[in-house]
This record gives sequence, C-alpha cells and structure tokens, in this order.
Amino acid sequence: QVQLVESGGGLVQAGGSLRLSCAASGRTFSSYAMGWFRQGPGKEREFVAAISRGGISPSYADSVRGRFTISRDNGKNTVYLQMNSLKPEDTAAYYCAARYGLSGSDLSTAYGYWGQGTQVTVSS
Repeated sequence: QVQLVESGGGLVQAGGSLRLSCAASGRTFSSYAMGWFRQGPGKEREFVAAISRGGISPSYADSVRGRFTISRDNGKNTVYLQMNSLKPEDTAAYYCAARYGLSGSDLSTAYGYWGQGTQVTVSS
C-alpha cells in the first residue's frame, strides 16, 4: 500500500505560480514512478506530467510543457509539480498517482495508487 497526500493548491491570478507537493508513505517510494493528473469542471481526468522512479525522464502533456516542472525527492518521499505562467484553463483538481515500476505513464489506468486531490483555481 502507498498513501499519497497532495498539498499546495489554492487560488492564484493568471500568470502566477504554485508548487504542488505529494507526500507518500507506506512502501518504498523509490520503487514507484509518479504522475500528476488533473480534472477540471465538467471534464475528464487528464494527464499532466510523470517522472520515473529515479527522477529522470520526465514527460509532460503538450498543454503544460514549458510551464510546469515535475520533480521528486526520494529522500523525502515527495513528488512536486512546479506550475508557472498559470492560465485560467489550468483550473482543476490536481491528483498525484503512483505506479510500481521504472517509468511513468500518461494513462491513468497504469497507476494503482491515488491521492485525494488538491484544488487549483486560476483567476483571469
């Protein structure tokens, strides 16, 4: 079992920044690739970013590439999502997810563990 708890969401103006954190407990964090997904109002859950268990080979959705950065600190059992140049269309609940194995995935079905989500609201 892996328990995931997100934090860092909030209300920010367009153009601003937020950093989300996801703290993991339970099994060995470094055995899991991690991902961030989001679900906006009336929308399906969509992939945002993923990172391998070793912290290399990050991948991003086209909509956030160049603005968001995923990283992890295996010593702190935490994965981060730095979000810059935020846009109103980034408004969503953001979820972190864990996938046992080397590489992340852009498929939500590849992840076995999910956090409860943290809300990000970007005002225009």
